[in-house]
Amino acid sequence: MIADSSSWLKLSKKVRFGDTDAAGVMHFHQLLRWCHEAWEESLERYGVAAHAVFPGCRGQERWPAIALPVVHCRADFLRPVHGGDQLSLHLTPQRLDPSSFEVHHRFLLEQQDVAHGWIRHVAISTETRRRSALPDAIERWLEASLIGRISEL
Repeated sequence: MIADSSSWLKLSKKVRFGDTDAAGVMHFHQLLRWCHEAWEESLERYGVAAHAVFPGCRGQERWPAIALPVVHCRADFLRPVHGGDQLSLHLTPQRLDPSSFEVHHRFLLEQQDVAHGWIRHVAISTETRRRSALPDAIERWLEASLIGRISEL
C-alpha cells in the first residue's frame, strides 16, 4: 500500500484535440469517460491490478466474482475546457453502504473548478446478479483514500 494518498487521488489530464467539439471546447460526454479512466488510474496507482476488478483484462485467470456496474452518474460543467488545457483532477471516493460507493471527480484549471463528475457503483455477484459486499481490493482502496484525506486535514 502507498502511504501518500495524493499519489492515487490527485491526477492530471491533458485535453486533446479529439476531446473537443467543432468550437474547440470539450465535448460533454468526455467528462464521464475521463472520470472512469481516472478511477481506473487511481486503482492502478494504489496497487489494484485492472484484472482484479474489470472483466476481460489481460492476465485474468477467471471472471471476477463481483461486478461493479455504474448505477448513477452526473456531470456539472462550470467553465469551458479547451484543447491543450492541462487539468488537475482530484478524486474523492466515498463508501455509501456495504455494497456501493461513489467517486466525486473535481477538475481544475489553474486552481479554478471547471467541472465536477460523480460516478456511483454497486457491487453485484456475477453469478446471481444480486447485491453483494464490495470486493476486498475496492474496500482497501476506499479505506486508504479516507485515511489519506483525514491525514491531509
